Amino acid sequence: FEAPTAGRILLDGAPVERPGADRGVVFQGHDSLYDWLTALDNIGFGLRLRGMGKAERRAKAEHFLRMVGLTGQGAKHPSELSGGMKQRIQIARALANDPRMLLMDEPFGALDAVTRAVLQGELSRIWAETKKTVLFITHDLDEAIAMSDRVVVLSAGPATRPIGEFVIDLERPRDVAEIRVHPRFIELHEQIWSVLREEVLKGYARQMEVSA
Repeated sequence: FEAPTAGRILLDGAPVERPGADRGVVFQGHDSLYDWLTALDNIGFGLRLRGMGKAERRAKAEHFLRMVGLTGQGAKHPSELSGGMKQRIQIARALANDPRMLLMDEPFGALDAVTRAVLQGELSRIWAETKKTVLFITHDLDEAIAMSDRVVVLSAGPATRPIGEFVIDLERPRDVAEIRVHPRFIELHEQIWSVLREEVLKGYARQMEVSA
């Protein structure tokens, strides 16, 4: 959405210079959904902008509604859906445009623990089915390890920068709940936390200074 102040952003070797359908975004909050549109119409909104016919658009929207486990909920408006269901609609809307890459900005951060765990499993299943590249931002280390193939640790801001990169060599498919007791998961957690811990403390100290 904004031009980088330094460096370049490339996708498959081509520079990213403006928003495009090859990148789908799922936000932390669900207020990006249009309240006056049904779940199906929200999913098909990007297809509508691209000029796809109504029948084909509806068929695709229903396909992705099924993919996120919300069959039969397509006629409901966002106000009639739970927070977790709204996040599923966001994911379905992004996938409907067939992006090369899915950008997810703490998409489960505002959800309760049970709903979050369910959607972690759902996203892992969808990834296995679609094989989309996903850039997933999270403050939850367990979530990062359970779902990822690679974890990049960023320094505390401002002037955030990468300070560590870890290959997550846990076998797939994974049960994102059961994998957390795997010895290799625990080992990776300790390795990443050793890098992350100091940055967490820096961020906490900075927050305390601001509040004081």
